[in-house]
Amino acid sequence: MSANSLKNAPTYERIYALARLIPAGKVATYGQLAAMVGSCTARVVGYAMAALPHDTDVPWQRVINRQGKISLRAGSNGGALQRQLLEAEGVKFDPETEKVDFDQVGWAGPDWAWLEQNGFQPGPVWGRGMTRNLRKAIC
Repeated sequence: MSANSLKNAPTYERIYALARLIPAGKVATYGQLAAMVGSCTARVVGYAMAALPHDTDVPWQRVINRQGKISLRAGSNGGALQRQLLEAEGVKFDPETEKVDFDQVGWAGPDWAWLEQNGFQPGPVWGRGMTRNLRKAIC
């Protein structure tokens, strides 16, 4: 999907476009992507990630919860796969807490110019609900 078509794209496509921007070795939170999309919730981002086909080009593994952990889905082994994919990209998890260090691997997102140019309208509360470390990385 071209950048110019994102303004009127369905919400899931806008979420996927942002997720594709997350570089290898970095992570973003569901809430962070939701805040960038605007008029979207972290839960919707989670549903969008869960709806992806197995052969997707969207790096779904790079989207985690605001605690810095992988969100486990009941009856799924996706958490183990997600961790394996992230570790292969160099993302380290604290052995005791199972969390990532947002200061090290948190993605600050695209710049405001990119968001505006592509029709994203993040609200003035962009960053609310995220961990302090991630908020510091963004703001």
